[in-house]
Amino acid sequence: MKKLKIAEGIHMLTMNVEDILFEGIWELANGVTLNSYIVQGDKTAIIDGVIGWDGVPETLYRSLEEIGVEPKDVDYLIVNHMEPDHSGWISSFRKIKDDFTIVCTDKAAKMVASFYDEDKIKVVKEGDTLDLGREKVLSFHPVANVHWPDTMYTYERDTKTLFSCDMFGTFGRMGDHCFDDEMTPEEVDFFESEGIRYYSNVMTTFTPSLRKAIEKAKELDINTIAPGHGPVYRKNIQKIIDDYSRYSQYAEGAGKNEVTILWGSMYGMTEKAVSHVESILQREGVKYNKLQMPLDSDSEMVATVFKSAGIIIAAPTYEYNLFPPVAAALDELGRKKITGKSAFRFGSYGWSGGAEKELTEIIERRRMKWDFVESVEFEGAPKEEDLSKVEAGVLELLEKMKDKVVD
Repeated sequence: MKKLKIAEGIHMLTMNVEDILFEGIWELANGVTLNSYIVQGDKTAIIDGVIGWDGVPETLYRSLEEIGVEPKDVDYLIVNHMEPDHSGWISSFRKIKDDFTIVCTDKAAKMVASFYDEDKIKVVKEGDTLDLGREKVLSFHPVANVHWPDTMYTYERDTKTLFSCDMFGTFGRMGDHCFDDEMTPEEVDFFESEGIRYYSNVMTTFTPSLRKAIEKAKELDINTIAPGHGPVYRKNIQKIIDDYSRYSQYAEGAGKNEVTILWGSMYGMTEKAVSHVESILQREGVKYNKLQMPLDSDSEMVATVFKSAGIIIAAPTYEYNLFPPVAAALDELGRKKITGKSAFRFGSYGWSGGAEKELTEIIERRRMKWDFVESVEFEGAPKEEDLSKVEAGVLELLEKMKDKVVD
């Protein structure tokens, strides 16, 4: 666990976590950080305490002592969000100190009680404050459904630091550089990519609520944004705010100037047309990504489709329906409420079609409102006339997606 000074009286504890599934679902290809913050006045508050992923709190306690905080002197635990990656150490800490108070929203209070059997809780609402002494005053600002209904911001007035919890966070492990003004251009690009993966995997279902949270952040006078995952922003806080605004557009159909091919093929017939599509995109100078289902992870699939302005679905008919791994991927995109994408689908069939019917059913049931170019289906291997129709569909898609590009 790394210990860093954010400002006078404010420290950050951060650790990298790897080899887990985030929320039990999402692959962490490049790990994730867990960040905790200590605010010291006459009294001491921990904001979103973190421990080793194995649940052992000794690392946290030792780190507190190394920055001059005795665990028994902690007065408040600020729970911005009840998810156990932010709150899982509460019960262990209670064994060391029995008289600290948990500060959280009313919705979090119910979960604190049910998860950890806690009752020493101070419920706060919009604008409530907590004076720690020595000019350290915390104010609290609920941001419901980011991405649980209990979430809030904590804001420290003296240093103008926003402790934003999951909001403005990213996946990705941190090395020596934990502040935005220390990062190399390569690290900036890395955390933008990991931010897209994080937002799309964890947050995108709640995009309307995240937009409200962005606006609430703009109402505060902020010098530093300190999230629960990823780097701390203290030089250019507007960048992460603008990034999140852009990601919210990606969730509703916008995207980078690139195409994602979401594909699967049983015996190589559909794959022949995929190869042809690649040659077209290369000729047109369009960046593209390929996701072969079920070989690529759901985490990568959701993030890559999410960020792309154009989607090509290449999948055959399988037992009168859409090739199951691609159907499952589309259903997951619908569950995440990724809407409004420009798209084109083609695929092979054998004795009968049926893929198009299930595609339409998924799109309509999930209310995805994707804007489709007319699909192309072919019997067996694609003939020249089939490939010509596929090319026409790709070119129409490229034209259609131009209005959706937001880099």
